[in-house]
Amino acid sequence: MANILVVDDEIDIVQLIVRFAEHEGHTVTTASNGKEAVALCDKYCYDVIVMDIMMPEMDGFSACKAIRSEQDVPIIMLSALGQEYDKLMGFDLGIDDYVVKPFSPKELMARIRVVVNRHGKKPQLEQTIVFDGLKIEPLGRNVYIDGRKVELTAKEYDLLLYFIKNKDIALSREKILNALWGYDYTKEDRTVDWQVKLLRGKLGKYRSYIVTLRGMGYKFEVNS
Repeated sequence: MANILVVDDEIDIVQLIVRFAEHEGHTVTTASNGKEAVALCDKYCYDVIVMDIMMPEMDGFSACKAIRSEQDVPIIMLSALGQEYDKLMGFDLGIDDYVVKPFSPKELMARIRVVVNRHGKKPQLEQTIVFDGLKIEPLGRNVYIDGRKVELTAKEYDLLLYFIKNKDIALSREKILNALWGYDYTKEDRTVDWQVKLLRGKLGKYRSYIVTLRGMGYKFEVNS
């Protein structure tokens, strides 16, 4: 069972999450703003953080950035903001999932389980991987572009490694989403597209290795 930190200034939302989480056997700590969350994370370790964006004292994005600078804890953003910009910003900060209010508590519990399980067993290769000027060191989770180290979020790295492990294989959005996020794809879900966009932005001229398969998904393809 997970040790969860729930951060939200809406008491009804907090109580709802606490009720469902404790029913599943999780231990829950709560905070009403980002500043409290950062202070708690300085003292304690959590298996996953469920955090709202719009809060007093310190917003969720700022708190996420501060927490992630110190530890690699899974973060699920919870917000009434459903705009693409907000989701992109969250994923760019390295969050693991994004849930829009109003939400199903059972679905949130399922996503918490997936995030916690996947965080504990990230697949790794052992040998250094090189495609022209793109170099990946799996043991250290390091990525280099023409000799320059590039900082990827945990999810961006996992996505890149997943593409590499499935090189030249056509991957549907559904398959990618299920493999890396652990839930089923719907036509309205653009999580994969957002994450691919962020990853491409960091790969520079090697962004072309990730080929879009129109109406289906993506493929990692290197033309020698």
